[in-house]
Amino acid sequence: MPSPLALPVIDFSLLDGSAEQRQQLLQQLRGAARDHGFFYLVGHGIAADKVTALRQAARAFFALPEEDKLAIDMENSPHFRGYTRAGEERTRGAADWREQLDIGAERPPRPDLAAQGPWWRLQGPNQWPTALPQLKPVLLDWQQETTRLSIRLLRAFAEALQQPVDIFDDAFVEAPVEHLKIIRYPGSQQGAAGQGVGPHKDGGFLTLLLQDDSQDGLQVETEQGWIDAPSLPGSFIVNIGESLEMASDGYLRANVHRVLSPPEGKDRLSVAFFLGPRLDATIPLLQLTAPLAAEARGPEADPDNPLFYRIGDNYLKGRLRSHPKVAVRHHADLLSPQALQAASLPTSAGEYA
Repeated sequence: MPSPLALPVIDFSLLDGSAEQRQQLLQQLRGAARDHGFFYLVGHGIAADKVTALRQAARAFFALPEEDKLAIDMENSPHFRGYTRAGEERTRGAADWREQLDIGAERPPRPDLAAQGPWWRLQGPNQWPTALPQLKPVLLDWQQETTRLSIRLLRAFAEALQQPVDIFDDAFVEAPVEHLKIIRYPGSQQGAAGQGVGPHKDGGFLTLLLQDDSQDGLQVETEQGWIDAPSLPGSFIVNIGESLEMASDGYLRANVHRVLSPPEGKDRLSVAFFLGPRLDATIPLLQLTAPLAAEARGPEADPDNPLFYRIGDNYLKGRLRSHPKVAVRHHADLLSPQALQAASLPTSAGEYA
């Protein structure tokens, strides 16, 4: 029997309903994001055939021979794009037992990086498997669908907090961060630690997660302990990122979550989309009305995943921490002497590690 749903379920189609239905939706969004930081989103408008095509393409990618996947190893990319084997991404210093493909928006690398903020190193081309040419159009189409949905959702949050609906548009409408991961969690052997991905908060604004309909594993931390967030067919799991928490003075909550590895002989497929503002954007700090300000908790700093006020720094530092091989190969000038020494490389001054 599937686990009962402990998180709210929100029907986004009410945004286009009557005035009363719209207000009902906005109230539900505000409450779910403040109390949980996580909720199920149904009525989102993304067609079921696109979900099917995405899952089929993801399965086909992970079924490729290892040499085809390693041909687009993330270690080849200074932009943190490409394939990562299970155990090579880290959360809070521990290895995550999942393999994945990371893509971003298809944009050219920035010229003359020495004269610009180091976060622009994140912009650049994706890597695509030549053995599976149909993957690229499916993933880029999904990326655009989830970008549009995420921006609509962000505008709804602005309205729910009694702000101008376009208050975030300057940071998002042109060249936002559009980070997509297709992820496979292999089953853990008996006695293994079971860390599919370790406890963490997301650093951007919004995450849309398409879960596996046959294998659960996502858990959310609450004051009463960890709760399961099982699959709900036809839905996304939506969660708030730390940057949005900070912008709303903690009214919208970024919550800690993790994924447990499936049992031996099973695997779990999921697709995560992370929306972030333009890398050089300045994020407005919302001036809440007195009643809402009284309910805001203030942003909760996580000492293992701290907030940074320059959004590009936030993303870059997170990638340097989670993908040390890519960091050492392409960005040694940004690493601390301690990080370089651990990698048996010559030391160089830097602030990011």
